[in-house]
Amino acid sequence: MLISINPITGVNLMTDVSQALAELKRGAEEILLEDELLEKLKQGKPLKIKAGFDPTAPDLHLGHTVLINKLRQFQQLGHEVIFLIGDFTGMIGDPSGKNVTRKPLSKEDVLANAETYKEQVFKILDPAKTRVEFNSTWMNNLGAAGMLKLASRQTVARMMERDDFKKRYAAGQSIAIHEFMYPLVQGWDSVALESDVELGGTDQKFNLLMGRELQKSEGQRPQTVLMTPLLEGLDGVQKMSKSLGNYIGITDAPSEMFGKIMSISDDLMWRYYQLLSFKTLEVIEGYKQDVENGANPRDIKIALAKELIERFHDKDSAEAAHQEFINRFQKGAMPEDIPEVELQTEEGELAIANLLKDAGLASSTSEAMRMIKQGAAKIDGEKIADNKLKISAGTTAIFQVGKRKFARVTVK
Repeated sequence: MLISINPITGVNLMTDVSQALAELKRGAEEILLEDELLEKLKQGKPLKIKAGFDPTAPDLHLGHTVLINKLRQFQQLGHEVIFLIGDFTGMIGDPSGKNVTRKPLSKEDVLANAETYKEQVFKILDPAKTRVEFNSTWMNNLGAAGMLKLASRQTVARMMERDDFKKRYAAGQSIAIHEFMYPLVQGWDSVALESDVELGGTDQKFNLLMGRELQKSEGQRPQTVLMTPLLEGLDGVQKMSKSLGNYIGITDAPSEMFGKIMSISDDLMWRYYQLLSFKTLEVIEGYKQDVENGANPRDIKIALAKELIERFHDKDSAEAAHQEFINRFQKGAMPEDIPEVELQTEEGELAIANLLKDAGLASSTSEAMRMIKQGAAKIDGEKIADNKLKISAGTTAIFQVGKRKFARVTVK
């Protein structure tokens, strides 16, 4: 048993190191190196926990929050969380996982997105205990000579070990010289911050390990790397992604968020509990025992939905979303507050797939066609059988896609 109190926060850092390590390992894909992390935790002093964010897509979904939840765990254990906004690296463009050069953002775009990021992540992290940094602070001071010196630390052959670079080169796709600088700059951030632990997704492994290499060369103790997995989307197969339409946005309306969570499979529910819930491992294990003893998994899923909605909205919204779900799905009622949409047509009629897309009920016409084919699209409660249906001007009706999306549409 190791007891150490942070003199600044008064937080008990580690009442039980092994228990703390078990929580930190929860849902972690890989830790390099776990023995190092354990040794650092045993020191009983606050560690510097770094995570970098290039604010290129500030509308977060639950998949993005897996890493932020891990930051929160460190924060609650009394460690210093450094939320690093890559305003400098954001202007390079992170090539991780991309098969093309990413277009760099302007300084204005980066800073605007950074503010949106902070607004969203502080629904999870304690802003009073979060240190926000911008890597332009030290990178601008490095200068051209410093950047050239940094570039000399690695070879082209080493950079080509990155899986995405290797694939692009083999496919004859261009790789811009400045893209090689990205992992070096990210690694130099770790040197500048003297980070003890850096968090990142599995697609960031090369960059995260670069930080260890540069810290060693600068005589620093190398950071431990903790990688979080990519969360599966609503389909339980592909990673959560807005482009795939299988996501739950943290700014989704409470009722929409509730319905989406209730739609996931029972198996996927446990994965979400592991990566998204703030319940302890003991509580989650208790839920599993309840299900094995005959409890309805639906009730466990409801508890998860309410927890997440309360986190990103509030408790009243979670209760209201639960009641609306009961009314709509268990009693067969339509939602009381159906959005009103007016759509214009120049030819006197509108194709049903275009209508569903333009009304916000489908992300694309192809998705709309797919939902019609699956029997998941309705007009005034009746399934749409013809995917070539034309809706005439002057029509007002309630259109529905799936179990959660409704709109009262007037075609003009």
